[in-house]
Formats: sequence, C-alpha cells, structure tokens
Amino acid sequence: MEVKFTAADVKKLRDLTGAGMMDCKKALEESNGDLDGAIESLRKKGQKISDKRADREAKEGVVVALVSDDATKGIVVRVSCETDFVAKNQDFIAFVQSIAQVALTAFPADREALLATELNGLSISGRLAEKTGVIAEKIELPIYERLETAQVVAYIHAGFRAGVLVGFNRQVAGLAELGKNVAMQVAAMHAVAVDKDGVDAATIEKEIEIGKEQARNEGKPEVMLEKIAMGKLNAFYKEKTLLNQEYVKDSKMTVRDYIKTLDKDLTVTAFKHVVLG
Repeated sequence: MEVKFTAADVKKLRDLTGAGMMDCKKALEESNGDLDGAIESLRKKGQKISDKRADREAKEGVVVALVSDDATKGIVVRVSCETDFVAKNQDFIAFVQSIAQVALTAFPADREALLATELNGLSISGRLAEKTGVIAEKIELPIYERLETAQVVAYIHAGFRAGVLVGFNRQVAGLAELGKNVAMQVAAMHAVAVDKDGVDAATIEKEIEIGKEQARNEGKPEVMLEKIAMGKLNAFYKEKTLLNQEYVKDSKMTVRDYIKTLDKDLTVTAFKHVVLG
C-alpha cells in the first residue's frame, strides 16, 4: 500500500519539529502519513538517542538570561550539548532563546515545571528529545533559575557561556548600566552570596576550621587559633560576598560603595549565576 503524503506535509513536519527533511519523510512513511504519529516517531527517536548517550557528558551549550519588559522578573536557562560545534550553531542558539522566552512568559516555579511547559504545541521536554534526534548529541536542560524583585538586570557573558541575573531592592534611573556592571562583577568574581549573612552555616564552619588548621600549621599557639580563624573568615567575606568584594573597575571601592554612588538606599537583594560545564 502506497503511503500518501505531500511535500507540504514534509515541510510542515519539519517546521513543527526542526528535524531534517529526510528524517521527516521517513517519519511520515513510518506513520502512514499521520502527522501526529510522525511527531511521536521523531520524539521516540530522540528519546532513544538520549538514552543511548546518557553516559556522555554535555558540557558545552548555550546560556540565555532574559528580563521582562517591566524589569521585575528575570530568568536564566542553560541548555547543554556535547560539542562546541553545536553550541555555536545559530539554529541551536535560536532554539535555546525560544525556550528562554517561554520561560520568561510562563515563569514556571522550577525546572520540572519548565520542562512540562509547551513550546509550539509540544512540551519543552519533548522539544529537547526532538533536538537530540536531529542533532544526534545529548541535549538537556540541567539548569533553570528565576528571580522576581523590584528591578532585575540580566547579563549574558562570553558568547552565551554564562548568564547572570541581579535583583535590586528598588527601581532607579540609570540602574540598567550600573546593574550590568554588577552582573559582570558576579560573572568575573564568582561570589557565593550577596552579603556575609547570606553565607550558609556549613561554609562558615568549614572556613573557620580551615583558618584554624592553617594557623596551627604555621605554629601559632592554640589560644590564638580562634581569633586568627575569624580574621581569615572576614577575609573570605571580602573575597566571596558580592557587596564586600572590591569593585573590579575601581579597586578603591567595594561593590556596595559603587552601588551607592547611584542611590544611597540601593542594594542587591539576590543574584543568579549560571555557567557551562
């Protein structure tokens, strides 16, 4: 029995899925011309390849950060692949950007909710499986972060290799430029928290123990270890908490000082930093 479908059907399937022309033709043949069946066939192909390549590392990819028109919401997503060749492909970048736009519009609560969100009539999870089938590489969405506050600024660093969101406590004229500089600081200096009160207790305890051990190895008396360790902890805060870091563009001031050059009541409430690897 001859399977009946037209070139227009093949094109429609390709537009819906992004799959290659020959893959679309084969899928329509397998589904006897049924479009939904062909889509399912491509999804199954993608899932099969994904499973087969599950042990492969997907350390390349694209990171996209976006902010809403009113600048009160922001998202950052990372879609990973195996090779730099795929990561630099404009179609792949556009694919990730489309996922990011859906994430910003729907603003799902977490990664699982994002994967279940529809992109052009199919879940993002399904689209990732399709893309795996088309590209024949492991394609996954390991990280999705969101931020909602008075004003959010987004920054994409180094050719989509990192994305940053920075949230501020108020909207201020000129904050877009200052916020970008702060986001660049986050990307460059890898802060672990906004301020010292945001550092988790386990990290503080670890740093104190490291400080004590260093002092002990230097031959310092036991009675002095606690004081020395606290001094080292304060140095850790200056190096690893955003507001206390030296501002990279002017080492004479901290990031906190720099922010207050725009508005004395302005501060950072949160940040998100997503990188490849």
